[in-house]
Amino acid sequence: MPTEPTRRRITVTEDGPILVQGPVEIVLADGQEVISDRAATALCTCRRSRRYPFCDTSHRRRVRTDRIRGAEADRTCDR
Repeated sequence: MPTEPTRRRITVTEDGPILVQGPVEIVLADGQEVISDRAATALCTCRRSRRYPFCDTSHRRRVRTDRIRGAEADRTCDR
C-alpha cells in the first residue's frame, strides 16, 4: 500500500526568507542537490546570502526606506 508523502509547512514572509518546516531536499537551477535536516529551514529570496539557497539574514543589512518615510516607491531592498 503506497504511503502518503509527508506534508511540509511553508511560510512566505513579507520581508525575509521562505520558511520550510521539517527536513528538506532542495534542487538548485544547476541540478545541484542540497539537504537540510533541520526542524526549520530558511530559504533566501533576495539572493544576497553567502550561504544561498539558505538565508543568512543578509537582507537585514539594508534598511527599507519605505518603512522609515512611508513611501511605497523608494525601496532599497527589492527582490
